[in-house]
Amino acid sequence: MNDPHTPPKHIFPSSKVDAVAAKHVPSSPQTQSDAYKLAFQDTDFLLRPDLRPVRFQLELLKPELLMNEANIASLFVFYGSARVPEPEKAAEMLANARSEWDKKVAERLVAKAHYYDEARKLARIASRFPVDDAGQRHFVVCSGGGPSFMEAANRGACDEGQESVGLNIVLPHEQLPNKFVTPDLSFQFHYFALRKMHFLLRARAVAVFPGGFGTFDEMFELLTLIQTGKVRPLPILLFGKEFWNRVVDFEALAEEGVISPHDLELITWCETADDAWNAVCAHYDVC
Repeated sequence: MNDPHTPPKHIFPSSKVDAVAAKHVPSSPQTQSDAYKLAFQDTDFLLRPDLRPVRFQLELLKPELLMNEANIASLFVFYGSARVPEPEKAAEMLANARSEWDKKVAERLVAKAHYYDEARKLARIASRFPVDDAGQRHFVVCSGGGPSFMEAANRGACDEGQESVGLNIVLPHEQLPNKFVTPDLSFQFHYFALRKMHFLLRARAVAVFPGGFGTFDEMFELLTLIQTGKVRPLPILLFGKEFWNRVVDFEALAEEGVISPHDLELITWCETADDAWNAVCAHYDVC
């Protein structure tokens, strides 16, 4: 209740009040026209091509404000494939493989599946990081919100009874958040660019697990941002040296002269969760 001796903070009715009032206007040809709708309640208007800059702003603001309200100061981001199952399911896929191609693929998935457990363990470790004196939370686990290594990350935080973030995106095929993402921190994006920005705005460490085009995109963009000085250096923790060196010849990039040998130092190779966390502790001198 307002103090009667204190002037009110606002003299105009809030948009929420007017939004309710707008539902109860008398019906007439004028009030039934879409033109009469409040602009922020007119979905068709907001979806016009001309409103793309506004949608960019909204997609930037919504997660930013909600993470601020949740006292999330920094994130531990997890990138990786949506297709690598946990070890038990990978073993089942191999046992059920019929063709030579399916068997070959299943064998490679089995070889990578143990990183599911490492992602889950690393998320558990990060989730134990204490809240600071101002009540701000650090190294909060954040994933793309999907299955596989993303699920493992959110699952690890859940194991510790801690919240975690999921940054999902609308795709032509169904892409639902995994069940371990904290519901109030489960965000959905239309724009890949805004989603990638939110991965990095609060990122203080990034774990990259074996993955395909999406993981390559996210990892190389981050490497480029640090290489060009647009982002301060932070731990980039690459899990699975055998996989990465099989699919990308990093040394060859330096030998070809298209990157500097010094650029290879942006990558920290990891095989276990302990390797990764030790690298984070060494980088920030916090453990």
